[in-house]
Amino acid sequence: MKLHRVTETLDVQDANLSGSRFDDANLSGTTFHQVNMSGARFDDSNLSGWHMHDVNLSGAVLENLNLSGATLTNCRLTGVMIDGVPVEEMIALWRQVKG
Repeated sequence: MKLHRVTETLDVQDANLSGSRFDDANLSGTTFHQVNMSGARFDDSNLSGWHMHDVNLSGAVLENLNLSGATLTNCRLTGVMIDGVPVEEMIALWRQVKG
């Protein structure tokens, strides 16, 4: 499925978007709930205000994004990296520091 020049806020639930590609997309304010986005690729996109719950982002590639105010809860992040640092390691370190 292709979406071009869509200007509505999306509410995506119980969907399989694995391997999808999002280039120069404005997905600000989008809600994802119980979505498989493993192996998806996000490039040059606005993901600010994202709300993700129970989403599989394993192996997703995120490059040159605006993630301001994004909220991810109970998401699978295996293999996801930010600026070359594995997100799972960032979270583990944060939990260790927070005690």
